[in-house]
Amino acid sequence: MTIKTTFIASALAALLVVPAFAQELKFANFTPPFHTVNASVIEKLNADMSAATDGVLTVRGYHGGELGKGPVEQYIRAVQGVADITWGLQGYTSSQFEKAMIVELPGVVPEGKSGADALWDAMDLIGGEFPGTVPVALWTSEPNVMIMREKVVRSPSDLEGLKIRVAGATAGKVAEALGATPVQMPINQVYNALQTGLIDGVFTGSSTLDDFKLDEVANSFTIGAPLGRLSFFAVMGQGSYEALSDEAKAAFDASVGRDVSNNAESAWNATGVAGVARARQDAKNTFVDLTEAEIQAFRDAVSAVTSTYVADVGGDATLAAMQK
Repeated sequence: MTIKTTFIASALAALLVVPAFAQELKFANFTPPFHTVNASVIEKLNADMSAATDGVLTVRGYHGGELGKGPVEQYIRAVQGVADITWGLQGYTSSQFEKAMIVELPGVVPEGKSGADALWDAMDLIGGEFPGTVPVALWTSEPNVMIMREKVVRSPSDLEGLKIRVAGATAGKVAEALGATPVQMPINQVYNALQTGLIDGVFTGSSTLDDFKLDEVANSFTIGAPLGRLSFFAVMGQGSYEALSDEAKAAFDASVGRDVSNNAESAWNATGVAGVARARQDAKNTFVDLTEAEIQAFRDAVSAVTSTYVADVGGDATLAAMQK
């Protein structure tokens, strides 16, 4: 074999073993890197997809709004391809997620079942509310609590006329049933709104005590009222998904869905527990742990909220799927 022939043969052999083209998926995170979503969703997806593809497919978080700060605009950023994957709250664009948000209402998620499983069990009925994207994870927060700037709340009458921040339409219905005035705003505006007195309190998960430091600007916390919960999504733009190789699609498909969703929900609950435990140690804070009789008063006040909302959005089948 001549030197020229040997060179050509070696070159052809090299072409046959060229490694697969590496691809990094951009995950837009409007919160700081210490937020619970980073470890429980972004880093988990990166670890799972990287392991399945020997490092060919990875996920990188862009934190603190590096790819766009507005929490409300996260979904459209995935559709437009500003980021490959984004996350957010269904409540910020409530009219888009009318049926998916049934999961947020008081009494919907059965005891012993996760909100994540409730959402995925209803996917055939709510999937149309996620146009232009591929759902990556759907989950809920720990149960909502009352985080108040000054007012100590022990009964529905204590909320009469107060301005309460809510994430979306379902929590707004709950606030109204309790006599409060709902004020819808994204979570990154809540700290300043509490600090300045623009709002009197918040209905939200206790994970915000650590993730958004809300106990720095609030001093009263009421736990146990049936206020529902928050719901979240992580989605990938359809264009980004179609651009994946067959191998990458297989790794992606195996990494998304119930597992990462329940991982996120478990992490939210753990952050909530830790936040409450820490805040209880601060002498300035008042914690009201409602008795069963006090809980019943709140339960009575919101008793019609869930059935009315479900009827209004034609969500009977969705509710049944979530509760099966």
